[in-house]
Amino acid sequence: MKLLALDSSGLVASVAIVDDGITIAEYTVNYKKTHSQTLLPMLDEIKRMTELDLHTIDAIAIAAGPGSFTGLRIGAATAKGLGLALEIPIIPVPTVDSLAYNLYGSDKLICPLMDARRNQVYTGLYTFRSGKEGGTGFEMCVLQKQCVVDIAEIIQQINALGTEVIFLGDGVDAYRGKIAELVKGNYSFAPACCNRQRASCVAALGSVLYQNGVQETAREHAPEYLRLSQAERERAERKEESK
Repeated sequence: MKLLALDSSGLVASVAIVDDGITIAEYTVNYKKTHSQTLLPMLDEIKRMTELDLHTIDAIAIAAGPGSFTGLRIGAATAKGLGLALEIPIIPVPTVDSLAYNLYGSDKLICPLMDARRNQVYTGLYTFRSGKEGGTGFEMCVLQKQCVVDIAEIIQQINALGTEVIFLGDGVDAYRGKIAELVKGNYSFAPACCNRQRASCVAALGSVLYQNGVQETAREHAPEYLRLSQAERERAERKEESK
């Protein structure tokens, strides 16, 4: 199975081609450019370098949210356009889940943190356990489904579990002080090679989801924001004040 994977949910833009569990190409940029400037040129470069025929792609795995509203919309528009043109399905992959997949096989508690501003984070809690007896690989266990909460709230859950935790994601930089102040047990931070979004992880988890029947048409796909946009929040506040 050949997957095209896209992630534009945060500051990082990432595109990958994964064929039968092998990453053929991956292009990841974490720089001050909008995803509208980077995503399609990155895909075009991968296509050129690998002599990729887009019609050989079986499905598109995309980081479906939460994350940057603008980034998610750019990624969704790209995936929907390609999906419609190529007549292939889309595999919506929860953004925080795919970020946790960077640490596949870890025996520690995994806590991705994406800065959602207003002292909040997009986050979740994950572990990996060995596959079925006689099998190979690991299964990701979701202890806390992806959500948007105050940073103190997710740390409270971590402290209650009482196990060593690894943090990763752009929220680490924003809340490193809070982590040091509030976490009671042992913790560490993922290294540079695996502490940000990667399209190859979106593809890897997307493949698992696809095997479990998770897919949708390009027309059906829509980002999962988890909360209202700033404009929607301000509109709701004005409406409440006018009552």
